[in-house]
Amino acid sequence: MIRTLLFLFALVSTLHAQNYVPSGERPPAFPREFRAAWVATVYNIDWPSRQGLSASTQKSELIAILNKAQKLNLNALIFQVRPNADALYSSNLEPWSHWLTGTMGKSPGYDPLQYCIEQAHARGIEVHAWFNPFRALPNKSMATSSNHVSRTHPQHTKTYKNYKWLNPADSFTQKRALGVIMDVVKRYDIDGVHIDDYFYPYPTIVGGRPSPDFPDGKSPAQRRAYVDGFVKSMYSSIKAKKPWVRVGISPFGIWRPGVPSGIEAGIDAYEHLSADSRKWLKNGWCDYLSPQLYWRISPAKQSYTNLLSWWRQQGSRPVWPGIATARIQSSDDPGRPASEIIKQIELSRTIGRNWAGSLQWSMKSLMQNRGGISSSLEKGLFSVPALVPPMTWISKKSPAAPSLSATSSGGSTSLRIGRVPGVQRYAVQARYGKSWSSIAVTAQPSITLRGTPDAIAVTAVDRYGNASGPRVLGKKP
Repeated sequence: MIRTLLFLFALVSTLHAQNYVPSGERPPAFPREFRAAWVATVYNIDWPSRQGLSASTQKSELIAILNKAQKLNLNALIFQVRPNADALYSSNLEPWSHWLTGTMGKSPGYDPLQYCIEQAHARGIEVHAWFNPFRALPNKSMATSSNHVSRTHPQHTKTYKNYKWLNPADSFTQKRALGVIMDVVKRYDIDGVHIDDYFYPYPTIVGGRPSPDFPDGKSPAQRRAYVDGFVKSMYSSIKAKKPWVRVGISPFGIWRPGVPSGIEAGIDAYEHLSADSRKWLKNGWCDYLSPQLYWRISPAKQSYTNLLSWWRQQGSRPVWPGIATARIQSSDDPGRPASEIIKQIELSRTIGRNWAGSLQWSMKSLMQNRGGISSSLEKGLFSVPALVPPMTWISKKSPAAPSLSATSSGGSTSLRIGRVPGVQRYAVQARYGKSWSSIAVTAQPSITLRGTPDAIAVTAVDRYGNASGPRVLGKKP
C-alpha cells in the first residue's frame, strides 16, 4: 500500500512538473547600482560588538550583518581589516587586532576576513577590504604587542595629539602600507580595496591654521606630494596584480572650503589632511570615489546636493557618496529623519553622469533600523536587487551566457545554472504574466523560484561587472 501511494505521488508530481525550453524573449536590463555599507572594526563600532567574544559569537554577529545586507539587497560591504597597523586576518606582517580579542597579537581562532569573504560571496555580496594606511594607533596609550610597528620601528612614527601616526613622508611608511595592502590582494579573494579620509591626522584649527602642526617639518605641498605618490602607486600596483579588484577612496566630503561657491568647512582637507582627492578622481587613480557627504540637503553652506553635483563633474569615474545613516535621530544632527537619507539616495541616482550608487555610514544604523530606515529601504528604494556597475575603463569584454535548466513542481520552480569561467555572480529574472521581476544576484548554481514563472532569464556577471547576454527559458508548449 505504501509503495503504491509513493508511486502515485511520484506520478502526479511528474505529470505536474513544468519543464522549460530555450526562448528568444529579451528581458529588461537588470538594475545597476552600487549599494554598500561600511563595517567599522575600530572601537568596535560595527563589528564585533565588543572585544573578547568567542569565535563562534563573532561569526554569528558577522552572519547577522551579512543576512541583513542580503535582505536589504546591498551588494557590497566595506570591511575594515587594518584599523591601526594591525590585522583582522592572518598576517605575517602585522599583529592580530586587539579589537577582536582585547589583546593585540592574540589570534581569535579563525580568519575573520576569509570568513567574511566566503559568507558574503555565498550571498552574492562583494567584500572591499578597508585599510587605514598611515594610522599607527588611535590612542597613544593603547597597549601594543612586541611586533607592532610603533615598537619595532618607532623612528618612523610620530605622536600627534592623542594619536600615533606612521609618517607618510618616510619611504618606510609608504612601502609598508603598500606591502600590507598587496599582501591581502595576493592572498585573499577580495573584490575591492578601500581607504578612507585619514591621510594626515585631523588637526585642531586655531585662527585658520593647524595647532599644533604635524611634526614632520614638511610643507603642505610636500605632504600632498607624498600622499599623491602613495595613492598613484597603490592603484597601479593593485591593477597590475588583479585588475578586477576595485579601488575605492572615501575622502572628507569637501575638497576645499569655498568649492563649490558658498560651501563652508572648518577643515581644509587639501591643506590640512594633504588630500587632493579631486586630482585622484581626475587622474583615474581610483575606480570609485566616495566623498563623505554626511550633511543634509540643506542648508546651502554644506549642501549634500550641491557637493554631489560638484564632485560628479570632476572626473569620469563613479562618485558614490558616503551617506550618514548614523545621524538619523542622533546628537550629531538632532531631528534628522530617515526620509533625509531616502532623498539623498534618490538624488544619488539622478545627479550628474556617473553610475548610481551610495555607501551607508554605517552598518550598525541599518542593523538598528534607525528611524525605520532599513524598513523603508527594504520596501522602497532597495526592494529589488541590483548589480554593481561595470568597470568599463578596465574591461568591456562580456562573459559567455550560462546554460540553464528549470523544472516546476509542487508550487515552486527549481533553476539550475551552469558555471561560466571567470564568473562569480548570476543575475536572475522571472516573468509572471506580463511583468518581469529582478529576483536575485546569486553565486549559487541552483535557486528556487516561487510558483511557475512564464519565463526565466539568467545573466552571467564577471569580476569587472560586465554582463553576458541573458539566457532565457520559457514554458514548454
